[in-house]
Amino acid sequence: MSLNILITGSNGRMGQAVAACCEADPGVEVGARVDVGDPLAGALADCDAVIDFSFHTFTVELAEACAEAGKRLVVGTTGHSEAELAAIAEIAGRLPIVMAPNYSIGVNTLFWLTRKAADILGPTFDLEVVEMHHRMKEDAPSGTAKRLAEILCEARELSYGEDTRHGREGIVGRRGGDEIGVHSMRGGDVVGDHTVVYANTGERVELTHKASSRDTFANGAIRAAKWLADRPAGIYDMQDVLGLRA
Repeated sequence: MSLNILITGSNGRMGQAVAACCEADPGVEVGARVDVGDPLAGALADCDAVIDFSFHTFTVELAEACAEAGKRLVVGTTGHSEAELAAIAEIAGRLPIVMAPNYSIGVNTLFWLTRKAADILGPTFDLEVVEMHHRMKEDAPSGTAKRLAEILCEARELSYGEDTRHGREGIVGRRGGDEIGVHSMRGGDVVGDHTVVYANTGERVELTHKASSRDTFANGAIRAAKWLADRPAGIYDMQDVLGLRA
């Protein structure tokens, strides 16, 4: 039996990629598509799951509607405020949600490797995150870069809010040992490049993932929607979907 999917943000780049990948997957079909201004209730009634790549201000409303309708939800939208994240977490008590900054299997492997490398290399290595995306991307840093920096902070027992440095300008002084740099570049049609740099005196390690097609994210989101079947209410991410949590 096919999984019937509602795509929200259907006119965007990712929405279109999800639709194309659904058409290529015999296990799923697109039941409905919704974009800005389209009614949501009727579209929800005819689907099993929702894949959302729209805008962060819509996620709370969508999650509440999914909870009321009993539909599982996959959220690929990034840029949420702390208040929005708190509201989504509350709704997740009634709804199974996969919420991830990146649905690529390769990027989620990078998340795992980032933590392992930080543990192995130790505190003498300086840590930096560099990302580049297309000129149309509105939020910075990317959700993926933010998650990479959060992982580094967790490994070093640092605070993302206090210990990250988003770009540098002027006489900023010497780099602190507990400083994690995060840098965003925008231009052209770059789908998504992310590099984690571990730099020490005499040597440097770099972990890099480059996406050349949005299909990698779309297929990951579809995989997450399938995985959510029969899962209890709560917030999950792609580490759970791929079994990389340990």
